[in-house]
Amino acid sequence: MIKSYTDHAANERTFLAWLRTGVAVIAFGFLIDRFDLFVVTMSDAVSIKPEHRAQLESMSSQLGHGTGLWFILVGIIFIVAATVRFVRTRALILDEEVHTPGYMMEFILAVILAGLIVVASIPLVVSAL
Repeated sequence: MIKSYTDHAANERTFLAWLRTGVAVIAFGFLIDRFDLFVVTMSDAVSIKPEHRAQLESMSSQLGHGTGLWFILVGIIFIVAATVRFVRTRALILDEEVHTPGYMMEFILAVILAGLIVVASIPLVVSAL
């Protein structure tokens, strides 16, 4: 039996959850980035006025390109941070001393993701007004 098996298993589950979150954020970034393609396709399929079509295209391109790229980059940062956290926690588990938990990395990534969501929603809120 591996010494501190339950601790190592919990560390691995946490690592996999962080990876899942990073992949989901990256997938959402691709979705946002390609949303303009969906809008243009739908505007071709449905007969709408040309001025409304131009408004849809401009709004989708403003939202899509920059915001999607930022979500992809934040997802990659999540995966890198998860790997660093996993390796660091593994070393702390193997070390037999008592260590205090650190939450700074989790807090910083949560603030970055929340800020990105707020920034991404600004064009939607402004266009609704």
